[in-house]
Amino acid sequence: MNKKQFKQLFRVVLLVGTVVSLFFVPWILVKAWILPLPDTVQAQVDEAIGYGFDGMIVYVDQAGKPPAFYAAGWKDRQREIPADPQALFKIASINKLYIAASIAKLAHSERLSLDDTVANYFPELIGRLDYADEITVQMMAQHRSGIANFTNNPAFWENEQENGKNAIEFALAMPSSFEPDRGYEYSNTNYLLLSLIIDKVVGYSHTQYIREEILTPLNLTNTFFSLDEVDLDDVMSGYYVGVDEDFKSNEYGMLATAEDVGVFLRALNDGSVFKEGEQEIYSSIYVYEHGGLVPGYQSLAEYHKDIDTVVVQFLNTTDFNGYQWNLSEIFINRIVKILKNQGDS
Repeated sequence: MNKKQFKQLFRVVLLVGTVVSLFFVPWILVKAWILPLPDTVQAQVDEAIGYGFDGMIVYVDQAGKPPAFYAAGWKDRQREIPADPQALFKIASINKLYIAASIAKLAHSERLSLDDTVANYFPELIGRLDYADEITVQMMAQHRSGIANFTNNPAFWENEQENGKNAIEFALAMPSSFEPDRGYEYSNTNYLLLSLIIDKVVGYSHTQYIREEILTPLNLTNTFFSLDEVDLDDVMSGYYVGVDEDFKSNEYGMLATAEDVGVFLRALNDGSVFKEGEQEIYSSIYVYEHGGLVPGYQSLAEYHKDIDTVVVQFLNTTDFNGYQWNLSEIFINRIVKILKNQGDS
């Protein structure tokens, strides 16, 4: 093969490779990202529904302005009930912010120490959990414990409603991800153990402690810890792509309105949820915004310091093997850009 033939062959191979790679591009994400930005948040929310989401709620709290509420799609697809900004939503891992704040409060009052180990509170785990006598409260709060994430165990999802009652066992069935404080890996097991530690420290449920120390002072009357506490008709339905089932009746822990989450996030970031000295501890152990994901429900709660704005976004359609989570991140980023543009105009 001469030099000219080689160049022609190389160009053909390059062209074929380009065509093949384009086949695997997630065009739905590209489209969501590059479309012209709408002028209003409501227009963006309406647009998002066209990407396969059943319903969407957005809450915006801009400093100096009244809170704004946006919704599109369905609260209940089967009964054709429109999305309601005041509906209760399953906030999933956003609850970690409440637990971390509680840990900071208890550490400040010296009811626990960030240096306490898993073994201090759960001696029965010595020999069952690697490094139980080395993993500290702070490491768990920071996701630096190495404790396996129970939701990464495929067996957990065979009957997650039943298995959730004994989730720690599914973490113990897997090896540690790394030695304590030698890496980072997000693990729901960390915060499950932290919630149980709060129970032991205060002598009653961590949910009661959160209500007394966080919800009641902030007048958050639309935040709950179980479906048993609410009227199911007040809860937004949740859907999984390709599944007809409504996941509304599944128990996934905390529920709240977008407004309640937004008020809490504002208080977390401006420090008003804390007493003197508590926020410094919180800042050393956890973050100031979060997302949540369970079957049928995905949420994002963000604070943007540059525009002093809280944005909470709820979407009631999920697909763990698809692009729904990526789309949700694109949508909230576009909403923030709209808010910034409005502020600049």
